[in-house]
Amino acid sequence: MSEEKSSGAVERRSGVALWRQIADAIRQAIADGEYEGMMPGEIALAARFGVNRHTVRAAIAALVEEGLLESVQGRGTLIRRQTRFTFPITRRTRFSEGLAGQSRDRDIRLVAEERIKADPVIAAALTLEPGAELLKLTLVSRADGVPVSTSINYFNAARFSGMAAAVRETGSITRAYAMLGVTDYIRLTTDLTARLADERERLLLELKPGAVVMEARAVNALPDGAPIQYAVTCFAADRVTLKLDMPV
Repeated sequence: MSEEKSSGAVERRSGVALWRQIADAIRQAIADGEYEGMMPGEIALAARFGVNRHTVRAAIAALVEEGLLESVQGRGTLIRRQTRFTFPITRRTRFSEGLAGQSRDRDIRLVAEERIKADPVIAAALTLEPGAELLKLTLVSRADGVPVSTSINYFNAARFSGMAAAVRETGSITRAYAMLGVTDYIRLTTDLTARLADERERLLLELKPGAVVMEARAVNALPDGAPIQYAVTCFAADRVTLKLDMPV
């Protein structure tokens, strides 16, 4: 079959290799429940995507290396079911509470901290002057030892200078806030985007090249509406389903 002339669900002039596009499509189909148990054979997949079997074989090999599929001698290609968590985004979004009942162990690890000057976007979100000093914390959140998200968090350094130490001690943003005198906070806004993970995110989340993340840009505030945290959180799309529950 000629891949230049065939038609299907792939884009031949997109700049992304055909096998990578097919691997991404198969990954999404598995997440959507379209495929269960054993994968269709190479001939069926080649017909679906309008490519030759060699291209399908390369896509399957990549997903086997990723751990999503397993080649079983004499049977075909088995789908290896992975734990998928549902994370609710609500007016009071909390990592540990959101995954309660779905995992035994949940923790947040601080992987980097620095002091920076606020750019205009973050300054406006936190109602600070541009150039105000911020505390920037990079975190990785795990459930049962599996990294499910990584986040970059910005706080007013003058007010939350002890946040890094508190997160290290408690392994929780909510408990760290409590140590610093903030007993409650709410979610003001959440903007969601799906995109390919960059190199840093792949490293922190232990993802393969081509993996997709769901990015959530959020502002948390005190109950009176005063913003206290700007966060950019990236969830591994094949491990987490985001459930929005943000009543007006």
